[in-house]
Amino acid sequence: MKKIAAFIALLYCQLSTGYCQQSSYWQQRVNYKIDVTLNDVDNTLDGYVKMDYFNNSPDTLYFIWIHLWPNAYKNDRTAFSDQMLENGSTKFYFSNNDERGYINHLSFRVNTVNAKTEDHPQHQDIVKLVLPTPLAPKSSCKIETPFRVKLPLVFSRSGHNEQSYQVTQWYPKPAVYDSKGWHPIPYLDQGEFYSEFGNFDVQITLPENYVLAATGNLQEDKERLWLQKRKVFDRSGTDAKKKKTITLSKQIASSKNLKTLHYQQDNVHDFAWFADKTFSVKTDTLKLPSGKVISVYAYYFSENEDVWANSIQYTKQAILTKSRWLGEYPYNVVSVVDGGIGGGMEYPTITVLESGGTEKMLDFVINHEVGHNWFYGILASNERLHPWMDEGMNTYYDNRYLVQQYGNTSVDFVGLPNFLKKKMPLDYQDLYLRSLIAVKKDQPIETPSEKFNESNYNMVAYTKTGEWMSVLEKQLGQPLFDSCMKEYYRRWSFKHPYPEDVKQTFEQVSGKNLDADFALLDKKGALPDQPIKKDIRFTSFFNLKETDKHHYISLAPAIGYNFYDKYMLGILAHNYSLPATKFKFFVASLFGSKAGQISGVGRLSYSWFPGSNGQKAELSASGASFSGDTYADSTGKLNYLHVYKFTPSFKFVFGNKDPRSTITKFVQWKTFIINEQQVLFTRDDIRQIDIITYPIQTRYVNQLQFVVENKRVLYPYKGALQVEQGNGFVRTNFTGNYFFNYPKGGGLNLRFFAGKFFYTTDKTFLKQFETDIYHLNMTGPKGYEDYTYSNYFVGRNEFDKFSSQQIMIRDGAFKVRTDLLSSKIGKTDDWLTAVNLTTDIPKDINPLQVLPIKIPLKAFLDIGTYSEAWKKDAPSGRFLYDAGLQLSLFKDLVNIYIPILYSKVYRDYFKSTIPEKMFVKNIAFSIDIQNTSLRKWIPQIPF
Repeated sequence: MKKIAAFIALLYCQLSTGYCQQSSYWQQRVNYKIDVTLNDVDNTLDGYVKMDYFNNSPDTLYFIWIHLWPNAYKNDRTAFSDQMLENGSTKFYFSNNDERGYINHLSFRVNTVNAKTEDHPQHQDIVKLVLPTPLAPKSSCKIETPFRVKLPLVFSRSGHNEQSYQVTQWYPKPAVYDSKGWHPIPYLDQGEFYSEFGNFDVQITLPENYVLAATGNLQEDKERLWLQKRKVFDRSGTDAKKKKTITLSKQIASSKNLKTLHYQQDNVHDFAWFADKTFSVKTDTLKLPSGKVISVYAYYFSENEDVWANSIQYTKQAILTKSRWLGEYPYNVVSVVDGGIGGGMEYPTITVLESGGTEKMLDFVINHEVGHNWFYGILASNERLHPWMDEGMNTYYDNRYLVQQYGNTSVDFVGLPNFLKKKMPLDYQDLYLRSLIAVKKDQPIETPSEKFNESNYNMVAYTKTGEWMSVLEKQLGQPLFDSCMKEYYRRWSFKHPYPEDVKQTFEQVSGKNLDADFALLDKKGALPDQPIKKDIRFTSFFNLKETDKHHYISLAPAIGYNFYDKYMLGILAHNYSLPATKFKFFVASLFGSKAGQISGVGRLSYSWFPGSNGQKAELSASGASFSGDTYADSTGKLNYLHVYKFTPSFKFVFGNKDPRSTITKFVQWKTFIINEQQVLFTRDDIRQIDIITYPIQTRYVNQLQFVVENKRVLYPYKGALQVEQGNGFVRTNFTGNYFFNYPKGGGLNLRFFAGKFFYTTDKTFLKQFETDIYHLNMTGPKGYEDYTYSNYFVGRNEFDKFSSQQIMIRDGAFKVRTDLLSSKIGKTDDWLTAVNLTTDIPKDINPLQVLPIKIPLKAFLDIGTYSEAWKKDAPSGRFLYDAGLQLSLFKDLVNIYIPILYSKVYRDYFKSTIPEKMFVKNIAFSIDIQNTSLRKWIPQIPF
């Protein structure tokens, strides 16, 4: 009989809709009573918190982890500071102490007994509260402490901008203890929160001229002076006789009347408030399907009145759609707040958001942020570990809302002309996601928040999860899918569900095995879908619309210029799009207005991704033809000397095990096959005439390079080792760059170069002459020394006027030029090394700051030496130098160099060779198109 009874009990548990599983569930609870006062002179909060902590676990607790998240802003050694740097921002790292924040004046007591705290071994914004007496299961304790918060500038979600305040994550808060253990987590900007449910009773005192928006229900709105004394305990105090009293700041008390507003809210896990003197307020009521009436508020800045005109209606729509699709909104109030000082973030019953500039965008953002009340506020999953359970589920309902309201999921591309809007995708987030997947740089949906790189946090945790939810909906059918989600909401409201709880609910309600569907959460790559056969379409310029259906071949006008061909007009054809295809090409054919010849440039490549961490292999071939020089014969006819270049290449980019890594490593081989049209003079001895012909001379350069680059925002660096081989020589060099950031912007760039030239045959005068263009230069090489034709030159072979002053930043990279010498100063066929320093000039001493167009002004210093300088009877001193000013235009695309100081050997050259207009003629410039990438203009692009 016992076996039969056990079997029946087991069967009942299996057949019931989760009753047995739910009966073993437990969670802690924390009720809060907080009194806090805002000092808007020194931007501080003085508060006192009392917590009733309920231990509903089966375990005896000897300590409680406490989050002190304002300490995330304490210094540059916090997890928050580190993450901001990793995500590309130095704003907080280089902030000063006055701009930062912290929490102090803590003195914990547990059941009226002083309690000790211990620092977390890693994070400054977490402490361990050691309980004076162990807390047994099914019992509670009272925790209290005063606290003071210095509010930072708004670097993330909390702080102030002058006297506008976003006060969030601001009080001592116990970490969650659940069936998986303790969850002490530092504050992060990317990665949200996990906290215990409870009831909040909060009194906020602030100057009477502020408008206040806060979590929960306002209990009274009566302005009054509030100089109530509150009790604070010394850390060393042991009894009530050691009490002290504190009063409000004298500055506040003497200059302003104050008011105290009292808020209460049950069954929430967080409390936030916002204060500004200039908020405008809209309010209305909303009747829910059950008949319950709730209050709806919108707080906004008057300059955004036009966009916020329908904010109340948008908020109502968000509440009603989620109530219909998931379950009714349980609270009595909902508020939306204009986030003009610090972006958007959701909190129970209240959300702060940015409008996006249009009513449609405001509608979308309100719907998204209000929707978090269900997934972040009520279904309080551990979002730090499983961000998809909030962000991704919410995204699915965002898309559903947009389709219902607007017929598609597109958003407005504000500011773009209509011509470009027609070429943009209806769903740019899906396009971005597919582009990440195409290059295998995506991450699984089931990835902790802090492990995502910034692109994947947005594209995978949000967008891909929303698409995964749509896959489930299509598989189950919308009615059954809605039933599953409603049951999930019913079971897990005001609890802490995990991914296994979502799966269990869906399987029990649907009666289907969903192992394969939920296994997709742990996989990279595209979600399963019916493949679409793409057709080929021609378009102008580019097209990103419906790239899942079409292969675009884009046609566009092309324009070019050089000193010889002059202006060139033609046509460009390419298939570059997103997601990037494996086979890519572009070709441009141009007609030179002066030369009357066809020039062109083109490239085709095939890429594949052999690994799973972004490894990339690419085979490519490129070619170009253009006029590289001219020659006028005895009749005055101008002959254009053409250059033809063909370059096959193979490149392998190594993958990163850590998707958050900013390091790129690649190895690349290229062979440059150069055909140059020469001028050849011969003598016909029979006819006694000179003959001029223009034969094609062919040469080659094999190039192998290994590059390591770290594009981190703080102290980025790059190192390139290069070996080149041609007829009779090998050329080796290393170039390293390291950038030292300045706290107020800009920085110092340190460049180091070392090179060695080898002859692979006997060194003869003829061989020296033949290899001259490959020799190492102390000065930045000129166009004729660009032996691979990899740089753009206005006039490649000019020796006078403006175009002759262009150089390359290569080898020694000095900015002074000695072009008129038969052998330039510092040129060598042995070894050469140099150090180049370039520093930004601070804005407060930059004279160009008075101009309406801001032009970055820099200073440079070059120091170098070379083989010949160490020999007897050297032509110069052992060390050469030059220094001067540099103007950097168009994100360093064009740089202008003005030498001011230089070695004596350069001064002597200028005096003897350039006696007139020396200052102007010594100016050099570089055009660095080869160093420009789309990422330089749009840093967020990860591919």
